[in-house]
Amino acid sequence: MKHLLITISLAGCCMPVWAQNGSFADSLQVQAGTTGTVASQEYLPLWLTAKRFGTISDRKSDLSTHLRLRNTHRFGQEEDFYLRYGINLYNNNHFRDVFFEEAFARLGYRKWEIRGGRYEEMLGEQDHELSSGAWGISGNALPIPKIGIALTEYADVPFTNGWLQVKGQFSHGWMGKDQFIKNAYLHEKTLYLRIGKERLRVYGGVQHFAVWGGNRSDLPRIKNSFSDYLNIVIGKEGDDGTVNSDEFAPNRPGDHRGVLEGGITWENDAMLLQLYNQSMFETGQNISIKNTDRLLGLSYRNKNEDGALRGLTLEFINTKKMNDWDPLNVRESYYNNGTYLTGWEYQGRIVGTPLFINRQRGQHYFSDVKPFDWDQHRDSTTGRGWNIISNRVTGLHLGGRYTIGNALQGKTLITYTKNFGNYNDANFTRGLTQWYTLQEVQWRTPLNGFSVTGGLAVDWGNLGSNTGFMLGAQWSFGSD
Repeated sequence: MKHLLITISLAGCCMPVWAQNGSFADSLQVQAGTTGTVASQEYLPLWLTAKRFGTISDRKSDLSTHLRLRNTHRFGQEEDFYLRYGINLYNNNHFRDVFFEEAFARLGYRKWEIRGGRYEEMLGEQDHELSSGAWGISGNALPIPKIGIALTEYADVPFTNGWLQVKGQFSHGWMGKDQFIKNAYLHEKTLYLRIGKERLRVYGGVQHFAVWGGNRSDLPRIKNSFSDYLNIVIGKEGDDGTVNSDEFAPNRPGDHRGVLEGGITWENDAMLLQLYNQSMFETGQNISIKNTDRLLGLSYRNKNEDGALRGLTLEFINTKKMNDWDPLNVRESYYNNGTYLTGWEYQGRIVGTPLFINRQRGQHYFSDVKPFDWDQHRDSTTGRGWNIISNRVTGLHLGGRYTIGNALQGKTLITYTKNFGNYNDANFTRGLTQWYTLQEVQWRTPLNGFSVTGGLAVDWGNLGSNTGFMLGAQWSFGSD
């Protein structure tokens, strides 16, 4: 912590010098800040920790301090080429943990980009600030280190006169050692198409994620050759060494999941309206018209900078269906997997929607739930239930963003859920209701670049009651 504060102080002293002495600082952005949190329980209310990229520890009280540096260089006659890079260094958990929430570089040409490192990312077309969270990657967990290539924005498809656009990405990542299967890889790809070029547009896309490879000493060796990787990319059935019984063969190697997304947008100079749907799948069994599991949302964005209401999002969530037309022993269990027992989790946080409950969070709700120790022998985890203890949820969510006068910005989140656990968890013999709320206000002070953020979060219901407060101060310097 001492070294981090010294670094922040030196950055504040040196920035004016950098800005005056060279082009290096022409687009350099520096951010330094501290956020304090406190709660009535031993953990924080949901919306004080969720969708903050794992930067706020889930403790009764803590202080999270960070220093962020970002820069961009542009090249070429028309500045079509660019290089972006940045770091975001954090200290929290009562000063015990120091980590990079971001450390990345991106080399791009117009809308194309090669990227690598740990960087913030939320996937899906909804308003990420006001949404309850995307099914794929919602910014709930610390970013997973990746390398990849992306078409970052919609680009016109040739010979369509601008009526058809496309975007997408293809990435390879590393899940690390804090998993049941150590040093597994992440395969990630997305593809979106959009029709329309004026006010009314229709879009659709698919996201695919697969955790694969890796190994642990008390399991048979998992295959991870290039041919195995190709099977992962196309979702082909194959033998990766994890399935020995003919009962489940053939098998898709790895832990697969994905999202089918579609929506309609309408916009003019004053506003944008969007209706969207995200349907999740795991092995592919529930890619069916019988599947009613979905995140269905309607959002409004005000383009008028002087408007009081900046944005509004309403969402309906349902994940109870879970291909229940199949026998119980072959049904999917969202975010869980029989080989990769950690499931869709990274560094103790669910990667996708924060409305699901893993053991790390569930230990605060139930006395008989404890997080698994992934370093222990496999017998300590296998046969003892899933890591994601509640993935059958229905709910409603409302998010709003607005301005109060000239200096205040506000955000309100209100979420109602009914939680049905998974098919094997005895704590959810009936649906358990829970409310999650957040009221957040940011004040842009008269001091240039200095802002103060305060928040009040209240949770209540069958899972427990909790009240939490947040107070943060942040200083920003540099070009926009």
